[in-house]
Amino acid sequence: MRLLAVVFFVLGLTMSQSAAAQIAVYEKFDAFEKAIIKEDDTIYVINFWATWCAPCIKELPYFEKLHTDNPKVKVILVSLDSRKDLEKKLIPFVEKKKITAQVVLLSDKDYNAWLDKIDASWSGAIPATLMLNGKRKLFAEREFDSFPELNDYVNAFINHN
Repeated sequence: MRLLAVVFFVLGLTMSQSAAAQIAVYEKFDAFEKAIIKEDDTIYVINFWATWCAPCIKELPYFEKLHTDNPKVKVILVSLDSRKDLEKKLIPFVEKKKITAQVVLLSDKDYNAWLDKIDASWSGAIPATLMLNGKRKLFAEREFDSFPELNDYVNAFINHN
């Protein structure tokens, strides 16, 4: 019986560590910007959200579907949760929702120093989404109400000359 308890404990640690390994943590925006904000040929759909944001949670399945259904785009889900919530809230949330898109934690709370670097019009409200392709960018400070709405929005960005 004791061996069984040890096996389940080790399995639990392994699952937690594997999810933790999938969530990169950026304490400062500059490191996040260097790692995530790229001007290359990839089409990035970067969604800013948090586990405490009801509209964000509602639209996350649409971004997950976009990730699985549209190989033209790289979806990155940027959690703005607190660093202290990584183990107890963010990782369990990602595991429970079976999110396979890339998830990163941006825990830089000096919003005034970096919001304008995402988009000059961003008030800081979430959900918010940034689309990038080379030097082109489109920012949406809003919630998407359905997958077709998000997909159409992304496809309009992709097909815009």
